[in-house]
Amino acid sequence: MKFLIVSGMSGAGKSKAASILEDFGFYCVDNMPVALIPNFAEICMANQGKYEKVALVTDVRGGETFDKLFESLSKLEQMGCPYEILFVEASPETIVHRYKESRRKHPLSSGFIPIEEAVRNERQVLKSVRDRANYIIDTTALSTAKLRDQLRKLFASGEPAAQMSVNVVSFGYKYGIPIEADLVLDVRFLPNPFYIDELRHKCGLDQEVYDFVFQFQQTQDFMKYLERLIAFLLPLYNEEGKSVLVIAVGCTGGQHRSVAVTKALAEFIRRKGYQASESHRDMTRA
Repeated sequence: MKFLIVSGMSGAGKSKAASILEDFGFYCVDNMPVALIPNFAEICMANQGKYEKVALVTDVRGGETFDKLFESLSKLEQMGCPYEILFVEASPETIVHRYKESRRKHPLSSGFIPIEEAVRNERQVLKSVRDRANYIIDTTALSTAKLRDQLRKLFASGEPAAQMSVNVVSFGYKYGIPIEADLVLDVRFLPNPFYIDELRHKCGLDQEVYDFVFQFQQTQDFMKYLERLIAFLLPLYNEEGKSVLVIAVGCTGGQHRSVAVTKALAEFIRRKGYQASESHRDMTRA
């Protein structure tokens, strides 16, 4: 069992690191009282197979001294439970900027203590933990993607990286753009089957409607350029660390053109080797 203690400066990115570790298969617990760590480790060891990788986030929010943390770690050693410590830090200027930007209160800035002094005090309090850390990551100049890459090298090497999944959803502009969309494509310029009497009450999944939409050269040209764009973007989004990409395809009512294009685009993405699902938000609306 891999047992990881995640600690470090408030505002340095411990919670972000924990969420990334979850993507790598860690069971993460944030701000557990340090006195409970041995008990929790005992439960994990008794359920081998269920808790193979565990990460516990601990910091000054608990209001306890780190002497108690070291006492708990000593108990882990006595139990035969190996552990490692990951320390996450950033420059004081970066942490102060992050707190001022988020307008959150630093856990040590109570009363009249300015945030700059609170950050300095916390760094001193955490020195003993930092000195015992197996890994130290400075997030001052790290994007989320670079942080993910560092954590992958440390804790997920040799394991296949989780691949991004893609959800392609059709919609009607008359009902609004899906709020979860990352990319929005407007296909209202394509010929509209709505004006063909025998197609009006069908949808883009019906072969007659699908064939109508794709019989036009402008549809074929559009799909050619769209596929080139998507083929270019997918590996970049995946490399950036995006877990789910939502592509929304819209026409006027969300029943004909957008449905047909969504179906074709999802099939193309699957052929490129990505997990792709398709959904049709407004296809059954009157």
